[in-house]
Formats: sequence, structure tokens, C-alpha cells
Amino acid sequence: MRGANGGANLLALRSHNTALVLDLLRTAGAEGISRLELAERTGLTPQAVSKITARLREEGLAAEAGRRASTGGKPRTVLRLVPEAGHAVGVHLDRDELRAVLADLDGTVVARRRTPLDLGAGAEAVLGRVASVVEELGAEVAQSGALLGVGVALPGPLDHRWGVLHRVTGFPEWDGFPLRDALSERLGGVSVVVDKDTNAVALGLAVGGEGGSFAYLHLGTGLGAGLVIGGIVHRGPRTGAGEFGHQVVQLDGPPCGCGDRGCVEALCLAAVARGETAEAARVLGTGAANLVGLLDIDRVLLGGRTVEGAPDAFVSGVRGVLEARAARTGEESVAVRGVPGEGLVAVGAAELVLAPVFGQEG
Repeated sequence: MRGANGGANLLALRSHNTALVLDLLRTAGAEGISRLELAERTGLTPQAVSKITARLREEGLAAEAGRRASTGGKPRTVLRLVPEAGHAVGVHLDRDELRAVLADLDGTVVARRRTPLDLGAGAEAVLGRVASVVEELGAEVAQSGALLGVGVALPGPLDHRWGVLHRVTGFPEWDGFPLRDALSERLGGVSVVVDKDTNAVALGLAVGGEGGSFAYLHLGTGLGAGLVIGGIVHRGPRTGAGEFGHQVVQLDGPPCGCGDRGCVEALCLAAVARGETAEAARVLGTGAANLVGLLDIDRVLLGGRTVEGAPDAFVSGVRGVLEARAARTGEESVAVRGVPGEGLVAVGAAELVLAPVFGQEG
């Protein structure tokens, strides 16, 4: 597949100072930014900025965007990011389907794919399907661009550091599988990053401007949380944070796919299966209230295909539980809202590759 070497070269540029400059170029948009402004905002010397921008132009990552009048002397040259110079593929492996996107350096989605998938079909079948979709999307990258890498997001638990899966809830046969290395080998050495679906969305939201501390609760074929604390995705040392769906709220409750009983996920999905959306929202709100009490977060965001099926009911139901909690404690209620959007997990998975290029927590 084209792009493996180009992607490696581009990622090798990712020093701290280069990332600072790239981030400002991306933020400036099509209007661009001058070298003097880059030096002022980064704290780097004009000489250092000139060296970095010259290298970025050589690599095709930056280009002139015209000239801007200055307070004295000749007009300043303005530079902009070249979004099409690099791309990332984001893949969402759900229990029953695969969604994938091709995103440019701006994070703009330029192509999408969606296909049925059986996560229990075995590693060989799943890897083959993922590789096929990635290669299909990679073929759409312009000749001048490069594939920086592939981000894969799927239900946990897993180890983000090594890209190794643990006992994915409902699919224990994946336990110990080195997904990152196996997929990279299948793709001819393309860089691969693996993370939980909820962390991918949380990262995408944070990169997109969702500030402060928040919890993203994802209710689809399972239930999990992505946590952003102080603007940084909180994974824990073993990627164990955010296993929200498996907090026990009913000791003698129904069995859960994780092996425990009375988990929020089991109760919530059972209510959904019965068509009792209000009850599902109340259970979800109960879990959210526990999370708010533990972490004192700024807001709760809801997403996932089940929430998208009845967004108003879930948002109002969760908000009602949190408002009742606030009334008891005398605190201000935490804001709740839905985060609609097609393929949020796949888009976030692409950011697992893109965000570090711009010095953001990936």
C-alpha cells in the first residue's frame, strides 16, 4: 500500500517545536499565518521558525497563502497547512459492523465506508475485512499525499500502549490478541494505533474544541465511557479507565457479558430490548450520577447508535437523574447533551493518528 514510507517520514518530523508550528498552521486555516506570528505565539526564535517552516514546505505540509501588509518594511509571507498532504484512516470495529473514514490533516472526512461485521468470526476474518477496507480507502489518497497511519477503535477492555486486546466483553476469544502489530503486518508496515471506542470519541471531541473535564457515555451494542480530565483523555496506566458499563448497581441483578451481575450495561440494554427507553435512560442516569460524584466533571455527553435512536428521551432522562442528585446535594446540576454525528467513533479513531502530529494528546 502506498503511504507507509511517506507516513513514517512525516511522523518523524513530529518534534515538539514542529508540532507547535503545525498546530498553529492548522488553527489559522486557509487565511494562514506569518512566520513572525508563529515565532510570537510559540516563543521560538524567528530563525528556528524559518528552519521548521522550510522543512514543512519541502515535505509539502505547508505552502504560501499570499502576503499580508506589515507595519513597516516589505509585506509578510503568510503560510498555511496543506490538508491533503497527509491522511489517516479511522476504523470503528463494533460487534456487528465496521465503519471507516479517510480524514485529511484538518480532520476533514473525505471518504467513508460501512459494512456488516461479525467480531466473533475470528481474527483472520476480521483482519482481512479491516485490511480490505483500509486499502480501499488508502487508494483514494491523492498521489501527493501520504497515509500517516490507521487508528482502530473497538470495545474494551484492551491495552492501548501495546495495542493488545483483553477479554472484549462478549468476545473472550480476543483475549491477548496483538491487534496493532497483526494489522500493521497485514498492511505492509503501516503505523497502527488501537484504543477503546469511547476514548477515540472523547479525543475527537477534545480536539474539536470540547474543553474542560467531561464524560462521553457511549450506548450502542455495549456501554462505555470516555473520560477527559483537564483537556486530556484519561486512560489510566493500563487503559482500564472508562469501563463505565460494568459498575454493579444491582447486586442480585441479571448476568452481564463481563461475567458479573447487575451491571449498568446489562440493565440498560435489557430495558432497551424491552422497548422501555425511559427506564434505560434512568439506569444510564444512575451510572452517570455515580461518575459525576466521583470525578466532579463539567458535563456529560451522550452518543452511540442506541442514544441516536431516541436522543431527546435519553438526554432528558439522564438530566432528570442528575438534577435530582443536585437537588439532594445542594450542588449545581451538571449539563447533559447529546453529540450526534455520523461515525463519531471512526472519526475519533482517525484522530488517534492525527492528534499527536499536532502535539495533542493522542
